[in-house]
Amino acid sequence: MLWKGGRRSDNVEDRRGMGVARGAKVGVGTIILALVAMYFGVDPSVILNQGALEPTTAQVSPAGPRAAGEDPLADFVAVVLADTEDVWREQFQRLGKTYREPRLVLFSGAVQSACGFAEAAMGPFYCPGDQKVYIDLSFYRDLKERHQAPGDFAQAYVIAHEIGHHVQTQLGISEKVQRRSRQVGKTEANQLSVRQELQADCLAGVWAFHAHRNRQILEEGDIEEALNAASAIGDDRLQQQGRGYVTPDSFTHGSSAQRVEWFRRGIKSGSLEQCNTFQTAAL
Repeated sequence: MLWKGGRRSDNVEDRRGMGVARGAKVGVGTIILALVAMYFGVDPSVILNQGALEPTTAQVSPAGPRAAGEDPLADFVAVVLADTEDVWREQFQRLGKTYREPRLVLFSGAVQSACGFAEAAMGPFYCPGDQKVYIDLSFYRDLKERHQAPGDFAQAYVIAHEIGHHVQTQLGISEKVQRRSRQVGKTEANQLSVRQELQADCLAGVWAFHAHRNRQILEEGDIEEALNAASAIGDDRLQQQGRGYVTPDSFTHGSSAQRVEWFRRGIKSGSLEQCNTFQTAAL
């Protein structure tokens, strides 16, 4: 991926090395994070138990500012975020809307968000409560080693997927899904979650289409890297790896094949209209 020399976003918060206060109660936000943890094959009890701990604050000094080039992986994240800002600002203008840029928070070990307390083990996530994306950069090591999905464009796909959730929030899609999910049973709510996640995959593809059109970022093999990452974190593969069997009714993010298919639709078309997972019978 040709990312060096690209604009770095100013919407990055570096909280690495900062202490975190843990909440004393398990709230709705913590439960949401537990569900996200399941997506990455993490036992959700890890999140729920941490959310119920008594408040403590680690006395660690916050990391100081870093110059460009001093922290290549953080620079990479900032450039990808800037690319998403440019693409979605343009796409929202086309719709007659204004894109409000999210913040991206770098953290190490654990973090407190408007959705609750989260540990790095659960992977990157988007919190609609504060409209921020959270990522511990050590996840990229897990993506390469545990999920066998190396490559810088695979890493970019992860960020673009979470930004896809922000796009859904801005367009009012997330609110509609949440409202409907409260009115139906668990199985149907899971199906709604799958459709929302697959749409975020498609939106990640839309970003890649326009980012390459605008800045020629893609190199040979990059699309395969992203498709491999999408496949590696499908619900079926994670469940098989984690417990040895698969239960489709419990899927919340979609199978490997579905995730690959919807990312491919986005990157081939570059069209928001091709990402309406809620209006198709077959995913």
